[in-house]
Amino acid sequence: MNHRCRTLKRIILYVLGLFFMSIGISLSIQAGFGVSPVSSLAYASTLTTGLSVGLTTALANVLYIIIQVILSKRMELNEFAGQFIISFLFGLFMDAALFIVQLFPTPETIFARIAYLIVSLFVIAVGLMGYTTAKLPLMPYDALTYVISEKFNLKFGQAKISSDLINICVAGTISVIFIQSLGSIGIGTLIAAYFIGKILGWMIPNYQPTLLHWVFITEKTA
Repeated sequence: MNHRCRTLKRIILYVLGLFFMSIGISLSIQAGFGVSPVSSLAYASTLTTGLSVGLTTALANVLYIIIQVILSKRMELNEFAGQFIISFLFGLFMDAALFIVQLFPTPETIFARIAYLIVSLFVIAVGLMGYTTAKLPLMPYDALTYVISEKFNLKFGQAKISSDLINICVAGTISVIFIQSLGSIGIGTLIAAYFIGKILGWMIPNYQPTLLHWVFITEKTA
């Protein structure tokens, strides 16, 4: 029973983390300064194809899974099936979150847009903390970063920077070719790349222990 309770709590934390991330990304889209590197390819695809951001997010994640298979030269069916399911679940969350965020007044002044951007950074960081604390399957982009780290013998931080730069370059190229602008890339992309990690670094030591205590409290009292 305790094991089931802990598993349920981890799933709740995981799903809430993903949903908070989708809300944060949607806020950054509304801010209009450019989205985070992780979302740049998906949103560039939305701008150039007209498909929903949820669908392009799911398809981008499927692409990351394929690249993982190519780089690692192996296919763990259970692992990749889990990532595949998560890809489309997160895609659904993205469409739902963007719908919710669009119910609020559109930020028209520069101050309102900056406020949306700042809030988005904290909301994404909260989502990341919850999603990673649950210790369930990684999102395809994060899993790909680990594969790149192992494949090219890079530290995780270096692999993360490399993944982000590649994603940004591909997204920017697609946008320039098809809509003659940088599209999903902007000052907000750089701000997100730098500050989300900083915010997360502040949040984890202060709030993650509380989340871990909530998840594993049944183990301690068993």
